[in-house]
Amino acid sequence: MNYSKQVFLLLFMFTSATAVFAQSGYDKLGMQAMMKGDFKSAVKQLEKAGVKSPNNTNVLKMLGYSYYQCGDYDNAISTYTKLISLKPTDYSAYYYRGKARQNIANDPKESLNTMRDNFYLSAIKDFSKAIEINGEEDAQLLQNRGIAYKDYAIFKSFKIKKKAEKTACITLFNSALSDFQKILVIQPQRKDIISLMDYVKAQVTSLK
Repeated sequence: MNYSKQVFLLLFMFTSATAVFAQSGYDKLGMQAMMKGDFKSAVKQLEKAGVKSPNNTNVLKMLGYSYYQCGDYDNAISTYTKLISLKPTDYSAYYYRGKARQNIANDPKESLNTMRDNFYLSAIKDFSKAIEINGEEDAQLLQNRGIAYKDYAIFKSFKIKKKAEKTACITLFNSALSDFQKILVIQPQRKDIISLMDYVKAQVTSLK
């Protein structure tokens, strides 16, 4: 996630939090730790705040983000899942849950090989929901979904045994290309996206 986007989301979280929280207690300590980039300490404080206020969406948002930054993707997923159940229109919750799921899928040490399909599919579903809520003009959401399509296609390409499996991989690669093309409409000078498109097109060619 690029720096400006990350700062924007952090500011959004902090603004939302300070508008609701009393300026005392574990929630404030957790927020202060986040602002310093000390996410391990933030987790400790926000977990305590969560015990006191288990359905506080601001606490859940900050806790989920802190888990994510600590690389604790399982707890990030469960926290964002709870946040979504309380606040289903929070697109950032879908975004970070998708990122957490994608990170697990991309690290076979962290998940059984048979479960990776589900993590990829769930990540794509989360990014799609975030796009549905926030709109297709969000290049960062499109980029992450496109990369998820690409990563999933690469994973599936290693297991191709039948023609139908090859066709499914090409379909995923084409979905990635579609998202990248939408980004270039918004930001036509994105060399990184152009490079990703060239890579994906080469993968499609290799499968034909």
